[in-house]
Amino acid sequence: MPPKKVLFVCVENACRSLMAEAAFNANPPPGWVAVSAGTQPASLPNPRTAPMLKEVGLSIPSHPPSLLTREMMDEARVRVTMGCLADASCPAHLKGLELRDWSLPDPAKLDDVGFRDVRDRIVESVKRLRLELVVSDRAAADRLRSRAH
Repeated sequence: MPPKKVLFVCVENACRSLMAEAAFNANPPPGWVAVSAGTQPASLPNPRTAPMLKEVGLSIPSHPPSLLTREMMDEARVRVTMGCLADASCPAHLKGLELRDWSLPDPAKLDDVGFRDVRDRIVESVKRLRLELVVSDRAAADRLRSRAH
C-alpha cells in the first residue's frame, strides 16, 4: 500500500515548503510521507534553507525545487500552503481543493532572525500536524475494528 501523502506548497519551493517537508519526513507518522512543490519553483533552494535546517538537526530534501502538478494535488491526503494563496502565481484550481494555509511570510525576504522564526513556526506546525494524523489514523483503525466485531 503506498504511503499517504502530505503536500506542502509555496511559490518557489525554495524555503518554507522544503523546510516543512524536511521537518515532517524526519519523523513521519506511520504510513505517511511528505512532498513539497512550488507554483513557480526556483532553480535552487534558497542558500539559507539548508544551514537553517541544520541548526535544528534537519536535512534539506535531496530534490531540487519542484513544480506543483495536478497529480501531486490529487494524490495528497493533506495539502498545506504556506501563505501562497494570496500570490498571483497560485493556480485557481489549488484554491478549489480542501487545504490548510499556514499563512507564513516568505523567509527569503527576511533577515536571519526572521528566517529562523519562520523555520521554528514550521517545525511547530508540523509537530501538531503529525499528532493530528496519528490520532486520526488511530481513530479510523478503531472504527474499523469495532465494525469487524
